[in-house]
Amino acid sequence: MSITVILLYSSIALDILPLLAALYNYRRLDGVLKLFAFFCLIPLTFDLLEWILSKFQVHNNCPLLHLYDLFAILFFTAIYYRAFYGSILKKIALILGGAGLVVVVCNAIFIEHIWTYPSISNTVLCLLMIIVSLTYFYQLLTRQEFLHIEKQGLFWINSGVLFYFSINIFLFMLYNKMSISVRNDYYVIQTGTSIIANLLYSVGLLCKPQKTT
Repeated sequence: MSITVILLYSSIALDILPLLAALYNYRRLDGVLKLFAFFCLIPLTFDLLEWILSKFQVHNNCPLLHLYDLFAILFFTAIYYRAFYGSILKKIALILGGAGLVVVVCNAIFIEHIWTYPSISNTVLCLLMIIVSLTYFYQLLTRQEFLHIEKQGLFWINSGVLFYFSINIFLFMLYNKMSISVRNDYYVIQTGTSIIANLLYSVGLLCKPQKTT
């Protein structure tokens, strides 16, 4: 069994880890973390759908990828809207999310089309997530209250978001320009970063809420 296949199955298996962490710590999760825990069902569902389609020899899963981008923007917009404190930051999250949705829909219909890998949509999603995750770090580090940020669940989740999307942005941007023979080799990067991101998400969902002083 190749390293690519091993990483793929490991990634799918580790999709379950944040959900198990959320179930274990559910009573301690606030509204934002519960919303993120619900979002974690989506990549697991899509990975399972892709696996089932592959068993039926359906290898073009691009429509699922377009749909995943749509769900990801909707959920992350809602998550960061609730995570941000200032009204300006909340408005920025809504504006970026709305713009991202327009790009994803237009890309699926008019540009790359639904049966083509959504390179543009994935790149836009990465760009949006990098912006909002860096903005959340700025908010976290400039708060007046004393906080142990390593004990904040969203710190770890936001770290996973920034790690995953900042590393994969160039992979997604250049994917359609790559030779078909090497695409799977480079996509190992996405699989590996997904594993690490899921571990960070799980740590965040296991954190106990900290009182501010």
